[in-house]
Amino acid sequence: MELLIRAARIIDPASGADFIGDIRISGEVIANIGKELPPEAGVREISGRGLVAAPGLVDLHVHLRDPGQTEKEDILSGCRAAAAGGVTSLLCMPNTVPAVDSPETVRYIRDKAKDADAHVYVAAAVSRGLLGTQPCDWRALREAGAAALSDDGRPVLDTRVMAKAMKAAPGLGLTVCAHCEELSLSAGGKINEGAVSAQLGIPGVPAAAEDCGTAREIALAAAYGVPVHICHVSTGNSVAMVRDAKRRGVPVTAETAPHYFALTERELLKRDADFRMSPPLRTEEDRLAVCEGLRDGTIDAIATDHAPHTPGEKADFLAAPNGVVGMETSLAAGITCLVETGVLTLPQLLYRMTRGPAQILGISAGVLCKGAIADLILFDPNEKWTVDPAKLHGKSRNAVFKGRELTGRVKLTVCGGRIVSGGTD
Repeated sequence: MELLIRAARIIDPASGADFIGDIRISGEVIANIGKELPPEAGVREISGRGLVAAPGLVDLHVHLRDPGQTEKEDILSGCRAAAAGGVTSLLCMPNTVPAVDSPETVRYIRDKAKDADAHVYVAAAVSRGLLGTQPCDWRALREAGAAALSDDGRPVLDTRVMAKAMKAAPGLGLTVCAHCEELSLSAGGKINEGAVSAQLGIPGVPAAAEDCGTAREIALAAAYGVPVHICHVSTGNSVAMVRDAKRRGVPVTAETAPHYFALTERELLKRDADFRMSPPLRTEEDRLAVCEGLRDGTIDAIATDHAPHTPGEKADFLAAPNGVVGMETSLAAGITCLVETGVLTLPQLLYRMTRGPAQILGISAGVLCKGAIADLILFDPNEKWTVDPAKLHGKSRNAVFKGRELTGRVKLTVCGGRIVSGGTD
């Protein structure tokens, strides 16, 4: 495809570039970027006036539910949702049915994703069946195309297995993504343990469950000098531990999700299971700590933990599974709750949603420059819109920002030089 995007505000967080200019796309790559590029015959021109052009978003934490739970989502529907939200690269988690613990399942996902609207990277399981006790054949998983290791949805129960994975991963070119939770503390809990759980009379998940898990993974990284990536940080104590570890030179990175910097446990007073996820929404103090962690760089990336469930599953507040969808609202939530409030500048937000996560995963994404793969988005940073779950592009409707007015809307998504969302005006 030959495209020429005209007069957009071009932001490349990787290089610090921020100017009004044009982008020329030829085939799968960015052929040129500059001011007032000359027109060319046969090239489709798109006006970017009043819009921001940025690298396609990179989401480090997505549940595509495929194989085995495709009534909730599948690879193609999940990538349609990704494209609608400006996500051009995503890392899918291994808690499928069967779990992604064999080369065959890794190859199944990669083969099905060839025609998808986003680049799909695969997080294979650390342990067989995600049971946390017997290690998978990590080399075979890597050779099949896995990009990361995780038992997400659960912690790796056996610390020795986790330590072995962390030590083996760098030599295999894999990123270890840690779900930090002490199950003996969180068992039976439904929402954050605190004032709201007491008011509702519902068993709670203490912040200590996450904090103990975070402490273990940081201790392993420090002891062995190997990297670890901490998933979905939600507590102030975990933010503080990551900050301290970085100051000591421990090779740790961290992500949080939009619901943790935007919402608190008080949403659960509605008794609406769409606001239940793992880890749960925490206190206002925790939310502010997460925002500060994003502001000072303690938290490297924003990921959605996109976790689709059917309306029937989410109908019962206490029996419902944890999880919310989020790829179509993540950029707008960041603009609304972080940029408009002064926590981050727009380039800083984009860095945490593009180049930051790409570097953690070790992929060639999150850049907007001549010669790069043409993964990019055009968005209106000022457009206000109300989230309507019925209009989402994935299969599920459990949207945590439903009914909320957000600022910032993706107008065009280009993945590998192909328009995958928008561009019909």
